[in-house]
Amino acid sequence: MATTWKKTLQKIDDWRWLLPKEYKPGMLVPGLIFSSEEMLDVIGQDQAIEQVANVAFLPGIVKYSMAMPDIHWGYGFPIGGVAAMRVEDGVISPGGVGFDINCGTRVIRTNLSEEDVRPHLKELVNQVFRDIPAGVGGSGLVKASIKEIDEVLVKGARWAVEHGYGWPEDLEAIEGGGALPGANPDKVSHRAKQRGGPQLGTLGSGNHFLEVQVIDQIFDAEAAETMGMGSVGQVIVFVHCGSRGLGHQTCQDYLDVMEESSRKYDIRLPDRQLACAPISSREGQDYLSAMTAAANFAFCNRQLIAHWVRQAFGRIIGRDPKDMDMHIVYDVAHNIAKIERHRVNADARSGREVTVCVHRKGATRAFPPGHPDIPAKYKALGQPVLVPGDMGRYSYIAVGSEQAMAETWGSTCHGAGRVQSRGAAKRMLKGVDVAQRLADRGIYVRAQNRGLLAEEASEAYKDVATVIDVLHEAGISRRVCRMRPIGVVKG
Repeated sequence: MATTWKKTLQKIDDWRWLLPKEYKPGMLVPGLIFSSEEMLDVIGQDQAIEQVANVAFLPGIVKYSMAMPDIHWGYGFPIGGVAAMRVEDGVISPGGVGFDINCGTRVIRTNLSEEDVRPHLKELVNQVFRDIPAGVGGSGLVKASIKEIDEVLVKGARWAVEHGYGWPEDLEAIEGGGALPGANPDKVSHRAKQRGGPQLGTLGSGNHFLEVQVIDQIFDAEAAETMGMGSVGQVIVFVHCGSRGLGHQTCQDYLDVMEESSRKYDIRLPDRQLACAPISSREGQDYLSAMTAAANFAFCNRQLIAHWVRQAFGRIIGRDPKDMDMHIVYDVAHNIAKIERHRVNADARSGREVTVCVHRKGATRAFPPGHPDIPAKYKALGQPVLVPGDMGRYSYIAVGSEQAMAETWGSTCHGAGRVQSRGAAKRMLKGVDVAQRLADRGIYVRAQNRGLLAEEASEAYKDVATVIDVLHEAGISRRVCRMRPIGVVKG
């Protein structure tokens, strides 16, 4: 299969591959895939590139149907897919966001070293595991009424801060201030609120995690220093989770609506999982309002988790969280669709400016220095990009670039990307004690179900270093630092 794709794709340079519009009758734009030649052997093993072609059918799509090097098969859109549709005649598709609306990442720094934490590591990870429920379902420490959930859907992380879960300055380090405009709780079903409400402040399952990590390599000392992450050996906390049952139910609710809308507006699709509606239609606007509300729920969820992480560190390390400099470096979504202004030109500084709906499904915003949506402290640097790897290797922080703005709608990768299905990973590692294997390498793991750790083992993922290298060399985002895990909490 990979060999076939290599014959189909046209090599632009070492990091870019064109899927010609002629590949499949009905494609409105070509596909653009960021990958090294070696990575194509892995990417071509599933139907993700076929999904890149399918996305190119969507009305109003501009420039390309794009895929980042962490691309793998997903629902409708590939995970790692990016596509922008004109607002005036384009569509919005829940498949371009995914079931876990605003699945995203947050990094919290500390001024502690590995030597400070290592003697307390097991106790610390156990405390976090007790304080932050993880796993399928799960019930959080916050008991919010439906009325309060409606407030969360509008206020996002601000709701948590107003209720004492965090610091006012936290909001400055979250995408959109932790509360995206345009959310309408009335467009989120009662069922979604019932499912998600009890899960506020919980980690979830699958590839969601909370890791205590150590900076082990710095590529850009000035950028790392600006983020407060300038020391090798420094301990940080990396959180990856989303909107839990509320986001999942919201996606499901609107997939049903969108299937009907696709017929109503006579939108011809190569895959029913791409069900969509015109952005300007009532159905499109309703989904956008509901999706934004679910995104705000996720920002609040990660804010609550950050609060309990600080409390756990304070209790176990015996110091005040502010004294430990436990500030948020950044928090960003990587499953979302947003209305943005972009220039359609090889040079993002000039050319025709258009309003588009950018779908990022398993892709991270990577805005360049000077962009108005970047927090003031990062204006000269560019937006921080938080890229998790796997629990046995490492994660990265990068920054956005002008090239990303010109070429990828200001987008980059979101992680390593799977190379093994969950079932295949479990079969391959049958009989292997993954937790013990990690412990032998100095990584302490707590999981709700140790038997499911094989699904998230390193063998199930690409090496995130190869993903980062492609985008660094392509100029889409620039490496800042690398971190390795020492403590892991999983669902």
